[in-house]
Amino acid sequence: MIKALRTFRVHPSLPPELQPLTELAANLRWAWNQPTEELFRWADADAWEEVGGNPVALLGRLSPGRAAALTDDAAFLASLAEVHAHLRRYLTAPRWAQSQKSRPPRVAYFSPEFGITHVMQVYSGGLGVLAGDHLKAASDLGLDLVGVGLLYRHGYFRQHLDADGWQQEHYPDLNPYSLPLQRLERDGAPAMIEVRLADRMVACQVWKASVGRVPLLLLDTDLPTNAPEDRVVTDKLYGGDVEHRLRQEIVLGIGGVRALDLACDLGELGDGWASGAEVYHSNEGHAGFLQLERIRRLVDVDRLDFDQAIESARAAVLFTTHTPVPAGIDVFPGALMQRYFSDFAADCGVALDRLMTLGQVDGGGVHGSFNMAVMGLRLSAAANGVSQLHGQVSRRMFAGLWPGWAPTRCRSPRSPTACTPPPGWARR
Repeated sequence: MIKALRTFRVHPSLPPELQPLTELAANLRWAWNQPTEELFRWADADAWEEVGGNPVALLGRLSPGRAAALTDDAAFLASLAEVHAHLRRYLTAPRWAQSQKSRPPRVAYFSPEFGITHVMQVYSGGLGVLAGDHLKAASDLGLDLVGVGLLYRHGYFRQHLDADGWQQEHYPDLNPYSLPLQRLERDGAPAMIEVRLADRMVACQVWKASVGRVPLLLLDTDLPTNAPEDRVVTDKLYGGDVEHRLRQEIVLGIGGVRALDLACDLGELGDGWASGAEVYHSNEGHAGFLQLERIRRLVDVDRLDFDQAIESARAAVLFTTHTPVPAGIDVFPGALMQRYFSDFAADCGVALDRLMTLGQVDGGGVHGSFNMAVMGLRLSAAANGVSQLHGQVSRRMFAGLWPGWAPTRCRSPRSPTACTPPPGWARR
């Protein structure tokens, strides 16, 4: 195999009158702003259908003849100027958050899925749609929020039936250079973070999408410098075996915290983010390892002991549980956790047995399994479900975390062995 020396991104050459189209395409606000979408459809209706509603790809297909015709179309140019000016006002004018006497906190929203648009299929269903709507709503409100997820090069599979009636799966091929994504760079080179996966370090590049006023960071391990088996860590959403899922969730949680720091250091999130996030939101347990990374830092940098670090890290985290059935929750066997977290536990100043208790109800240490939802509940200041009924089901599911408490009184556990629950953890 011949390795590429450098990757180039080819930008379409547009007349000056049409340059605002590039800025409109680069911001995902078109995904929920109908006038912007209609403007791109107007630019070339046939090409718009061919590219599946992807403005970046549309501009790449805009023929010189069509571009010339648009520059002579006074009505199109007037609409372009109006839509472009509206985006500029949307991005800069004060919104709800800026009118509050007390500034809302800076929130880092971690999720394995983000359903922003069908063009960028890094989602599969409700969890992703909820996360995408969170980002859109935060943008409309002017909140200081940044999303953190993974860039799946093959997204989530699509289904069709063959001639014999059997289900067949097809995975899309997501090319980041044909999407509204910007790679984080330092001095013209990719700015990367590293995550240890078992016995070696794996590099991750970071892409940024602008979702209105909200940045979305997506980690990607498909790099020539990584081993072939590491390049595919971020290949498919919910694909592969249990070890593959564990590797993905390490990149999402531990790597996501590091990517967030990198983006802050590069000034990609704005001046207000120089000191980092104030609140971390873990959307489902898949992102839960973000807390272990924060605990490790408190032990390593702030010289707290493990229990102190847990209490300190917990205070800034909200956990959302989505799955009201045990079969839908990630549970990793002790042997895998030992392979991937023995060194990490040592960095936290504890034996792996102690680390394992964070994800266990009945103990078992390295011989037991590790439940990501249990860890999410243990390491959060507050937790919520996605509806009142879901809250009731979740209280029964996780009642073992509060021994001696009736399920109706279960709130948010304070430690692996005891709880002093705050009110209303599973309310809508």
